[in-house]
Amino acid sequence: MRTRIKFCGLTRPGDVRLAVELGVDALGFVFAPGSPRRLSLAQLPGLRAAVPPLVDVVALFMDAGGSEVLEVVRTLRPTLLQFHGGENDAFCRSFGLPYLKTLPMGPGSEDPLAARKRYPSASAFLLDGHGPGQSGGRGESFDWTLAPDLGRPMFLAGGLNLGNVGLAIRQVRPYAVDVSSGIESSPGLKDGEKMQQFVDEVRRADFQQREGQQPVG
Repeated sequence: MRTRIKFCGLTRPGDVRLAVELGVDALGFVFAPGSPRRLSLAQLPGLRAAVPPLVDVVALFMDAGGSEVLEVVRTLRPTLLQFHGGENDAFCRSFGLPYLKTLPMGPGSEDPLAARKRYPSASAFLLDGHGPGQSGGRGESFDWTLAPDLGRPMFLAGGLNLGNVGLAIRQVRPYAVDVSSGIESSPGLKDGEKMQQFVDEVRRADFQQREGQQPVG
């Protein structure tokens, strides 16, 4: 199975267009308070116009009010929502869109298997290296051996970059990998060369896994 790729924290239409050209499956746009990648409503039309059909648009929130989420949904027209805070399942599914629930894997985090039970409507879970109450995108990794089978597609995030994503895929075999700071020149500003190299490393790891599974002779 091909590992899907999500680039998160995009702030410029040019970065969106390059991500699409590279074959990225999903693009994440951040609305979490305190994030250097947080977008204003005024930025959304230009970013959305750069996304062609068949590429998922993900709006990321952290403990936002319902009216804020609705305003972003109307303006950005996302295909998926992503929640990073203490939102409950009823809130997450109340907007009529499929959602990803982020489970923090940093120090002091809840057991992900216990957390998973509280979100029966989640379409997928994203494991990130941040601690509880943090917004993610901090470039913090976690012990990948702690990644459990949650019975839903799993997105792996937290400190991924072109130097370690291949190893992460081979160890965890996630449904998707999610990267933000690992492809940036500075917070919110993506680096085209790093974007290309990250995609290349994911494809290489997938190829190696396929070759390794084929019988010899």
